[in-house]
Amino acid sequence: MIRNIIFDWSGTLVNDLPGVWKATNHVLEKAGVPALTLDEFRDEFQLPFTGFYERFTPDLPLETLEGWFHGSFREVCGEVTALPHANAFLDFCKAQNIRCFILSTVNPEYFTVQAANAGMDDCFEKCYLGIWDKREKIHEIIRANNLLKDETLYIGDMQHDVETAHHGGIHSCALLTGYNTLDQLRQSNPTVIVTQLDELKTLLLANDLSLPSGLGQAADSRRPVSTVGALIYNALGQVLMVRTDKWSGKWGIPGGKIEYGETSEQALRREVAEETGLQIADIEFVLAQDCIESGEFYRPEHFILLNYTCRASGDPEVTLNEEAQAFRWMSETEALTLTLNQPTRTLLDAVAAREPEPIDA
Repeated sequence: MIRNIIFDWSGTLVNDLPGVWKATNHVLEKAGVPALTLDEFRDEFQLPFTGFYERFTPDLPLETLEGWFHGSFREVCGEVTALPHANAFLDFCKAQNIRCFILSTVNPEYFTVQAANAGMDDCFEKCYLGIWDKREKIHEIIRANNLLKDETLYIGDMQHDVETAHHGGIHSCALLTGYNTLDQLRQSNPTVIVTQLDELKTLLLANDLSLPSGLGQAADSRRPVSTVGALIYNALGQVLMVRTDKWSGKWGIPGGKIEYGETSEQALRREVAEETGLQIADIEFVLAQDCIESGEFYRPEHFILLNYTCRASGDPEVTLNEEAQAFRWMSETEALTLTLNQPTRTLLDAVAAREPEPIDA
């Protein structure tokens, strides 16, 4: 049973990634090094962050680099907000009498501002801040607070967080809400990977606050999951592509699970509205696909994918929820040039195959 949780801060409870990315690019530009795109930054950034600087700015003293960074980040520090479900998860911990701690590289000055803004300033028993290498601190935290290792979980969004948990001999939960990608987190072999804290809450409640591997389900008790998804067309004939971390950062289509009592079309309308804010019409079935333990998805699952085409109706403005990180409207041909998950590529190919060839005049 999990009785103690140690949290990372940045990318785990609050979203400071945009500000850190901006401030890091400020450092790189001051050092005469090309700026990084957000995807490049996520691929390259590491903890301890001294390793990142050693690779990109090896000839400059750390004090100078830190001065440039903090000069930029202080301007946006107060804009950092709580990640979805973070406050609710902390309320859940309080209700379950789970002891909560922070172990983070975050500057104490920034933590004070951000925790107050996020409504989290009284949620933690102790906070260990400004720790460059968390592996050097974890054993001290366990000893000083009399934490039993089997009852302690470290939650973070980076490989270094998982490595810290391994170093301390405690459980680890990797979140897809922050700095590292799914592939990077898998390499560190966490106990579990979840998309967000609400999923972890559900997992803990389903297993009496324990954290078994395999997302708490024995192989012989699992069943295929029926889902719906659609290529959504706008008035210009473009299709909507969305990029999601849980599909290894690849592009795909909106959709999700069919709930008990729903028809597949009702589920499609609900999932599209929840994930994009769009209303849809002219729904047409295209094909069903089996997707069995795809390595592209963040956890082993057996999906039965019911794929459709449809048209966006009403207000065409897309408003993404936390399920996706980016979207684009584009032609089918342009969509095929993206890094797509395989089921979406199969759907696009099926739609292209059924479209009649143009007749020469």
